[in-house]
Amino acid sequence: MAVSPSSSPTATRKRPARKVSPTGSWTRALAEPAREFAPTAIETIAGMLPTGLRGALYRNGPARLQRGDRWVGHWFDGDGAVLRVNFDGRDARAVYRFVQTEAYRRDAASETWTQGSYGMKAPQATLTQPVRQRLRHPANTSVLALPDRVLALWEQGHPYVLDPETLETKGRDSLSLADGQPYAAHYKRDPETGEIFNFGVTYGLRTCLNVYCSDRQGRIDRQSKIPLSGLPLIHDCLLAGPYLVFFVAPVRLDLLPVLTNQICFGDALRWKPQFGTQILVLDRETLTVISRGETDPFYSWHFGNGYVDAEGNIVGDMVRYNDFATNRYLQQVGQLDPHTEARGTLWQFRLDPQTGAMLGSVELADTCGEFPIVAPSCVGRYARRTYMSAFRPGSDVARDLWSTIACFDRDTGELTVAELGAHRYAIEPTYAPDADRPDLGWLLTVVYDSREHRSEVWIYAADRLGDAPVCRLSLPEVIPMGYHGCWAPNPKKCG
Repeated sequence: MAVSPSSSPTATRKRPARKVSPTGSWTRALAEPAREFAPTAIETIAGMLPTGLRGALYRNGPARLQRGDRWVGHWFDGDGAVLRVNFDGRDARAVYRFVQTEAYRRDAASETWTQGSYGMKAPQATLTQPVRQRLRHPANTSVLALPDRVLALWEQGHPYVLDPETLETKGRDSLSLADGQPYAAHYKRDPETGEIFNFGVTYGLRTCLNVYCSDRQGRIDRQSKIPLSGLPLIHDCLLAGPYLVFFVAPVRLDLLPVLTNQICFGDALRWKPQFGTQILVLDRETLTVISRGETDPFYSWHFGNGYVDAEGNIVGDMVRYNDFATNRYLQQVGQLDPHTEARGTLWQFRLDPQTGAMLGSVELADTCGEFPIVAPSCVGRYARRTYMSAFRPGSDVARDLWSTIACFDRDTGELTVAELGAHRYAIEPTYAPDADRPDLGWLLTVVYDSREHRSEVWIYAADRLGDAPVCRLSLPEVIPMGYHGCWAPNPKKCG
């Protein structure tokens, strides 16, 4: 692990007028930088903690969108902060800390943003400077809990190591990868072997997809490099039995304006529907390409899960968009003023792994949502239930933010949406297996109550999302809405 310093001032967008509804809304949670707190016992305010809920919830997301009088250019730019909530079957304790990245420390010392990012131009860049060096590392997208450490993940760099109990930042971990091999945020962990599959896109004249397989300790034991045409944006992958699947949507980076520092990375991503959506199917053992296919143009940030059916075909689900308007919507979320409609809904697809041909696809539910997940024991295998964030029924998807959680049941074909009540917003759900009964599981989410301006942890029975939560716990500070998290069973005690 090593820390390499660099610094230079940058011009960024000035903060817009704060757009906070007088009656309260999700914008209140993002309008001010989050406040850290030390390991603290948290109070149960309703219900009871399940005795089989033993482990730790980790959550990551952008928690600071402002430095001095400057505001980020995109929601993706904010400084990452990680929440840990530890459960021992009787009590719960929580800790919340910013990831002390090199960029975070530099910016804190200068009291402004000192580097370019996804939504901000790089300062004083040269034509020969690689794309990844133009982007500040916010460590704000996801977390990977390993036996001895927690990794804060981002798209275009190596992860930052956190102490699993205190969340103290220990530095960067290269994972024995070269500097130009990024380790992305969307890994897939096989529940039986413990293998962790991940990837990273290297941009340049020879763009390639780096694919990695690690053991359960996080040690990379094999990797491959797959050439890519153009400069695509790949955010997630799918594990389905013996296969890894990548969809390469028709989004391409316009490299020259980025290299000449005319525009930022996010603004240089172009929707090119004429390219269609490319499909790559890999052998998970050799990490080599089995087949390549192509289908109609669409965009997807996230897969839910995949498996191989009785006919040997790959079946998977994802949140699918008709185009790339979602990027503009998320940019506007970071400006606290979304007004672009980007409807993403849950779809299921089938494809032939030997040819890469799409055999069919169908929309499972027309409710707008994001961040689909399944129980960890079902990753790469058939899962009856897919959980996801969703918009509250009747909400304006162009102006609002995901405000509840939902469950699609494949056995019944029904979508159950949790009723949180008005002015509440739930982040991506996390599935926690019961430590005593393998037939039970718990669904955890962090809920922001804009009227009370507070955050709570809500716990649902995973098979009864339509019922009231079995337990609600109050957190000592507001946790801004973020992206991804994970569950670590039976960790060390917190604090």
